[in-house]
Amino acid sequence: MILLFFVVCFGASVVGAICGIGGGVIIKPLLDSFGVLDVSAISFLSGCTVLSMTTYSVARSKISGESHVEQRTGFPLAIGAAVGGLLGKWLFTCVKSLSSDPNRVGAIQAACLLVVTLGTLLYTIKKESIPTKNIKNIGACIFIGLFLGIMSSFLGIGGGPINLIVLFYFFSMTTKLAAENSLYIIFFSQLASLMASIVTGSVPKFKLTYLVVMVLGGIIGGVSGRFCNKKISEKNVDKLFIALMIVIILINIYNIFKYI
Repeated sequence: MILLFFVVCFGASVVGAICGIGGGVIIKPLLDSFGVLDVSAISFLSGCTVLSMTTYSVARSKISGESHVEQRTGFPLAIGAAVGGLLGKWLFTCVKSLSSDPNRVGAIQAACLLVVTLGTLLYTIKKESIPTKNIKNIGACIFIGLFLGIMSSFLGIGGGPINLIVLFYFFSMTTKLAAENSLYIIFFSQLASLMASIVTGSVPKFKLTYLVVMVLGGIIGGVSGRFCNKKISEKNVDKLFIALMIVIILINIYNIFKYI
């Protein structure tokens, strides 16, 4: 069990750091499919793992002076994402309270993630022919960040592919630049979600060993993914991203049928 958690979190964080999707979009549905813990515990542990990876990536970029996050748009996006993280946590709690069956929540999360991933895949394939925007308005940035934070926290995925698509379309970012900005946004949304869980006393029960192993896998994966990101081309990052979307779609289809 411990080895499974480490391998999943390490592999997901490597790919997550390369593509800018945080890794939670892989960790959450994959661990759901194994049925090792209930959906609340997996969502929380996935969020903590993503937070550890993004903390390393964001801090390393700042310290090394290699950060390409434009604060004029990046900071409002992050603020919106932090508020969205709180709202997403509240939304998850509300949906969970509507049914005594935790599987129903898992099915809803899987279905939402399936729709998001399908849309992301289609956009990625067609993005060269889709005109993009270049938003600078602070209010619009906060609103967009709010939406991303809600999706991130509710689905327990950290941010995932939807971050990249939003950054591609609304801010005309390249793949690697979008990846870096996505990790920056994910950091704030997951930090807010974690703080909300602690303050409200809604941290689910799990073995502390699981958290330590998953966070360790997330950090080591983040280090490895950051190194790999510098070595691969934009084109190969896009190919990896598309392949990943297909895998996630298949996992979520499996999870929907599993939870129904």
